[in-house]
This record gives sequence, C-alpha cells and structure tokens, in this order.
Amino acid sequence: MNHDERTRLFEDCGIRAEERSGGSLRVRSPIDGAELAQLHETPPAAVLQAIDRAQHAFIRWREVPAPVRGELVRLWGEELRQAKASIGRVISIEAGKIVQEGLGEVQEGVDICEFALGLSRQLHGRTIVSERPGHRIMEQYHPLGPVAVITAFNFPSAVFAWNAAIALVCGDPVIFKPSEKAPLSGLATFRALERAIARFGDRAPAGLAQIVIGGRAQAEALVDSPLVPLVSATGSTRMGREVGPRVAARFGRRILELGGNNAMIVTPAADLDMAVRAIVFSAVGTAGQRCTSLRRLIVHREVREALLARLLPAYESLRVGDPMEEGTLVGPLIDAAAFDAMQRAIDDAKGQGGRLLCGGDRVHAERFADAYYVRPAIAEMPSQTEVVRRETFAPLLYLMAYEDLAQAIALHNDVPQGLSSCIFSNDLREVERFLSASGSDCGMANVNIGPSGAEIGGAFGGEKETGGDRESGSDAWKQYMRRTTNTINFSTELPLAQGIRFG
Repeated sequence: MNHDERTRLFEDCGIRAEERSGGSLRVRSPIDGAELAQLHETPPAAVLQAIDRAQHAFIRWREVPAPVRGELVRLWGEELRQAKASIGRVISIEAGKIVQEGLGEVQEGVDICEFALGLSRQLHGRTIVSERPGHRIMEQYHPLGPVAVITAFNFPSAVFAWNAAIALVCGDPVIFKPSEKAPLSGLATFRALERAIARFGDRAPAGLAQIVIGGRAQAEALVDSPLVPLVSATGSTRMGREVGPRVAARFGRRILELGGNNAMIVTPAADLDMAVRAIVFSAVGTAGQRCTSLRRLIVHREVREALLARLLPAYESLRVGDPMEEGTLVGPLIDAAAFDAMQRAIDDAKGQGGRLLCGGDRVHAERFADAYYVRPAIAEMPSQTEVVRRETFAPLLYLMAYEDLAQAIALHNDVPQGLSSCIFSNDLREVERFLSASGSDCGMANVNIGPSGAEIGGAFGGEKETGGDRESGSDAWKQYMRRTTNTINFSTELPLAQGIRFG
C-alpha cells in the first residue's frame, strides 16, 4: 500500500491530516519501516483536564438508565461493523497483522458491543434472606466512575472495545490511552465511538469518552489520579509491577492483563492432525505477538516423532511476508527490539542445551531493510530451563517431552505466568484431570483447541504474573461497578442482628 492509499485509508477512518503531522510521536509501520504519522502527544496537564471532564460526565451518565446506555454501545457496534474493513487494514499496517487477523480484531469489538447491549438489561443484584423478621437484604450494583484504558500494540482496537463497551453500559466514562506503537488503530476505533456518540445525541454528556496520545507520562497521569477509580492496563509483566502498586497505593482498582507463557500438552490419545493445525495458528499467528500465543509444546514421547513429522513440514510451508498480500500467514515483528529479543532467546536456548529444529532467521531484509521479518522457530529443549520459563514475544516455540500426565501438568504449571493453556486428548480421564483443581493453573484452560483465539463471552485473563484479573465477558462487568448491600426493615420493631439486646 503506497502513501496515497494509506492517506485515504486514514481519512476514511476519521483521522485527519492535521492530526497526523507536526507532532513529536513518530508512528512507523512494521511492514516496511515507513513513517505513518507524527502525532501530537497530549500534554500531562491536558490529561488531568480530561480526567476532570470525565468526572463531570460521570455525574450525568450514572443517572442515564442502563438500557439507554446500552443503546449508545449498540450504535458503536454499528459504526464498527460499517468501518470494519478500513479499521482492520489500519491494524494490519500499524501492528503488522495479516488482513484476516486485523478484520477479526474489529469483529471482536462488534461482538462485545452486542454482548454489552444485552448486559445493559442484566446488571442484576440479589436478594438475601435476613435473620431478622420483617427485614430484607439486597445487593445493588452502581456505576463506579471514570475508567482509564491503557492498551498494548498487539491488540490496539479490541482491548479498548472490551473495556469501553462494558464500562459505558455500567455507567462509567472512559479515557483511552492507546499504545504509542499503535495509536492510529486506537484513533480509528475511537472515531467510530465518537460517531456513535454523535448519533446518540445530547443524552451523552461532554467528556464521556476521551482519548489521550503519548507514552509513559500520559499513562502515569491516569494511573496516579484518585479521580480514576479503575485502571485497565494491558502489557508486560514489568509494566504491571509498576502500575499495580501505584493504583493500590491510592486504593484504586486495577485490571491487569499481562504476560503469558502458554502451553499445549499433546497426549498419545490426541488427534495429531488437529493438534498441528492448532499449534501453527497459536504459535505463529500475529508473528507470535499475542499474550495467548503458544510458547511451550509438551509432547508425550510416544507421539513426538509422529507429531514432528507433521509439524516441521507445516512450519516450512508458512509464507512469511507483507501482511497485506494475499496468502501471507506470518507478518513482521513490531520492531528491531522484538527481533533482537528473539535472537537472544534462541542463543540462550542453545546455551541451555536446546536444539533449533527450524526457523529463527531474518528474511526479506533486502526488500524491507527497516522491517523485521523472521521465520517461526521451534527449539527442542532437554528440560524446562530458565529461557523456557521466560516469555519471549515472538514466534519461538519450545518443545519438551514427557513420560506421564502428572509430569506434563507439573511442567505446564512450573512457570511464573498463568494465562491460557490447552490439552489435546480424546481420553476423558486425561481431559478431566487437566481441567480439575489439580490440573492447569491458568485462567483459561482449553480442550482440543489452542490457547489463543478466545471468544468474548467468557471472562478473559489469567493467574500469577498474568495479573489475576478478568475483562470482556461472563461477570467481568462487576469490576466496573460498585456494590452496595442494603438492609430494609419493613416491620414496626427494631431487632438487632446476632440477637444483641441493647438498653
């Protein structure tokens, strides 16, 4: 895609020319290294002003009935559906995803808007039996306040939608800080929300949804403000170690979606052809730059050779290249730092007794001197060494063998991260053990499907260094609201709880 085509695409998404030039934040495409924009960063003082506007918007928005708030999110879903092709291509250009993955990410936004629309009529509390006659106890959920959403480059559109759609129906204004590596995708998604707000009319208060552009300084202003009761931050474990304590220090809430070191166990009872398809998609999709990417493959010794006989040819056949071109399955790494990290991990794996079975080399350097394409790699390891226990955000898959399922589960769980997991087996006992309390210790555990590609209906998130929080579906909405317990006395007496007599 040439410069003129990119310009038209950005204009179609509502990102104006004056926004894309003259600023200090230089945005480059990982496809070819070309500069896409020079965005104007939001001054930290202006971030504080945005927080103040959000607080004023909250006073009005919390009074709007939840089903009416759902109508706004329905309109956003319509805008995302209409702009799906354009926003999806912006994601491909800016994050390096193949076109199908870019489109799929926008579809996640459409899906969560539909989910949130239904949720707007289901923000239920409960009724609780009282021990006192003539009394009733009930719980209610009320809007919480402004929500800050800080996203990562690898899902620059969907993660904002996950959070914002739920926050808005729960009665909370949103302030969006997209990744400095993919702000155009965030802007394109936000513009769709702005169009929905314009259609919704004056029922939406000024400051209901805002976006701030920049890096650490802008994020810190959101993280540290006591007027932002909830911060949702997606990124590395290192980032989470900074954000979590700072939000906790002011008694705020946080939703942290951090690192993943996701594994697949392949047992003798597995359908190996299915397993190979799942391995390839999970390990190399988005060039291995998903938090749910497959990074560890734990295979029973009996099926190791048969699996490799299928897997290695599949890896060799992968087309690595421009993600905008038809037939490409693996696009570029986001930048040189990501490539260097992968090379260091490969060197460490070799130094720790590993053997590189395929891939790992840079390709297309002559065509794209300022971009970093790499062949997906598989390294066979003698054990779960230090490098295997560390997340490398790249298409690098570690293969390890096991003798019995107890050993496989122990290997699976012996990493600091706990996001997503899976087992391939047609043995009911193996499957149920993997899903049991003594099985996978991750927030998501799958059977005969890879660790990536979660649907929006389930709560998304993981344990341990992944953060312990949840977003998207199920009852994740409760994090965006405050709960009150109400006791109502409809009798003419005043009995005390626990049978206490006073006076």
